Amino acid sequence: MTYQMTSTAIGLVIGAVILLLVRRDHLHGPYALWWIGAAATVILLGFFPHLFDILARYLGIGYPPMLAMVLGLALLLVKILTMDLERSRQERQIRRLAQRIAIIETRETPSADTETPLPGDDQPRRV
Repeated sequence: MTYQMTSTAIGLVIGAVILLLVRRDHLHGPYALWWIGAAATVILLGFFPHLFDILARYLGIGYPPMLAMVLGLALLLVKILTMDLERSRQERQIRRLAQRIAIIETRETPSADTETPLPGDDQPRRV
């Protein structure tokens, strides 16, 4: 089995797993797009491995595997940035929801400063 067939098979398996995860609602759209893109790239390079050599030569890179490392690192950094942006958005949303719940709870519950008599007591006490 050549490396081309192995690469293509790995890409197809990754793509099938991603589609299965999306179908079962374990992975949502924006995240799935990253992984489908990665699987498509692996499949494309499996079918046409010389595309990488041509692209490296066009960019002036003497050792084509180094292009894969640089592109992989760049994509990982972009992915980490997008994940941090999403996490920041979710934290902000959770904080706002917690504040809204606190406001609603304070409107619905009586104030702790009101004096209420305890059962069996004649004198009202502060609670």
